[in-house]
Amino acid sequence: MRVAIDIRRITEFGVGTYTRNAIRTLARLDHDNEYFLIGIPGRLGDIEPLPPNFITVPGQPNEFSVASYLELHRILKDNRCDLLHVPHLFWKPQGIPCPYVVTVHDLLDHMYRVNSQSGVKRNMHFQFTKRVLQRAARIFAVSNFSKADTVRLFHVPPEKIEVIYNAIDDSFRLGHASEAERRFIAERYQVNTPFLLYAGRISPHKNVVRIIEAFAALKGELSKEGKFDDLKLIIIGDEVSKHPDLRRASVKAGVQNDVRFLGFVPIDVLRIFYDQAKIFVFPSLYEGFGLPPLEAMAHATPVVTSNTSSVPEVVGNAAVMVNPENVFEIMRALHRVLLDQPLRDKLKARGLEQAGKFSWDASVRRMLQIYREVAKPS
Repeated sequence: MRVAIDIRRITEFGVGTYTRNAIRTLARLDHDNEYFLIGIPGRLGDIEPLPPNFITVPGQPNEFSVASYLELHRILKDNRCDLLHVPHLFWKPQGIPCPYVVTVHDLLDHMYRVNSQSGVKRNMHFQFTKRVLQRAARIFAVSNFSKADTVRLFHVPPEKIEVIYNAIDDSFRLGHASEAERRFIAERYQVNTPFLLYAGRISPHKNVVRIIEAFAALKGELSKEGKFDDLKLIIIGDEVSKHPDLRRASVKAGVQNDVRFLGFVPIDVLRIFYDQAKIFVFPSLYEGFGLPPLEAMAHATPVVTSNTSSVPEVVGNAAVMVNPENVFEIMRALHRVLLDQPLRDKLKARGLEQAGKFSWDASVRRMLQIYREVAKPS
């Protein structure tokens, strides 16, 4: 087979992690088929060098321009590609002269309407997305929840959609942090006391304001009991500075001195924070999959998370799940997990087991099977 993969979003959160891990695993498992990675040269990062059957083809960075439309058509024709995999859900028309598969991570744009868009634009977005999905040879959904949403919203036949789970990056499977690594975050980030952790994107559906409110209520309870008076909340995420509501929430709740906003940190540092956290808290309102709870579980860190969307499917019985819209339910769960040692021990053991159930090798082997089915001449 000659397979093209659109990698133009490889530096983004979420989609980029998925794309890098899929390509890294394909490169390890498949030395027979040819792969043409369409994107901006020099953006592959730590997945290079790749074997000779992987070729990077320069592509227009603006994937929706007219030039990009013509260029994609030419690249697929010139390289006689049997198949194109777009590892994210696109909606504007593109020139695709061969069968294509598309990955649906979530349908957030259609579940939570963007207020800045007019009704006409939203409807065009919806109709074009529907056309992309209905014309795809196959669709990869990252969870059964995302599959069900795709069927319900866009009336795609369920048999056309293959559930292929995400998995955590191998960087999170390196075991516990060393003493030197613990000293590093203590010195570099001035983290010297027990802490709760949130890590992920910073956006409204991630529910970070309620995390801060629940943490403030928790501090009040612990103060009455004379326990964990030095407990902190650490928030790691992209572009925290663009969300002043978070700092306002911490001031309003009176915990501005106990909440730390660290912004982006590299994976090799993030794993140390996962490992050292007392609890990982992730009460997201909507997730197509939700990798951070699994990343925390791989470090035997207890998790408090949502009972909604795809999260129960991902975490199984290895986390304490709460109604993400109820601040006091989140607080009570944090209080219980913080102080109940038998529960902590149970969550640690179950979390390690749950994180081990998701494998990039297994997911990519299934991708390859679908590639072969789609690319097979009729």
